Amino acid sequence: MSTRHTIVLATRNAGKIREISAVLSGLGVRIAPLEEFSKSGEIAEPAEHGATFADNARDKALYYARATGQWCLADDSGLAVDALGGAPGVHSARYADDECPGKHDRAAIDRANNAKLLRALHGISDERRTARFICHLALADPERVLIEARDSVEGRIGHVEKGANGFGYDPLFYFPEKGRTTAELPDDEKNLISHRGKALRKFAAMLADLLAKQP
Repeated sequence: MSTRHTIVLATRNAGKIREISAVLSGLGVRIAPLEEFSKSGEIAEPAEHGATFADNARDKALYYARATGQWCLADDSGLAVDALGGAPGVHSARYADDECPGKHDRAAIDRANNAKLLRALHGISDERRTARFICHLALADPERVLIEARDSVEGRIGHVEKGANGFGYDPLFYFPEKGRTTAELPDDEKNLISHRGKALRKFAAMLADLLAKQP
């Protein structure tokens, strides 16, 4: 299949890049990292002020599409915990910013976020630790958003971190029916049931339709 379009991924998160690339391979597009388009200096990250995952995904897709001149795929995703009124929600990636300020690597930020979540749920019973991962994807060119997809997955928050095959809240997000956390699942199984994997499969079908209409 010939490659007619480049899609820049609006993330520097290596875990997200692997997941997205795995699902979109074979669609006749070239997946490119942001770094390829920032040789004269790193493209600054946009501020995220959206009230919803959809708002943030659209804003990031348009911002990076305009910065690179390419189609850009942005994802905004996070964790909504029922006992916390839906928090951390759109603040999932920055949940522990007050405890982890300044420059830190992603692993340190993840550890701080998970520790804060466990403290917030201290003493909460298993039945009340229900939660969901939500993912919203948006593809934009420099002028407009082209397509969007969204999905989620239900689970609950464990009491300790388990597993090493994941990032973010994966070691705490527990699937009762599988008896494992997201971070304990192999990649193929994780991509099959994860919020991002489900949203990406919807997106891939929409992208195939969009590409078929391109000259």
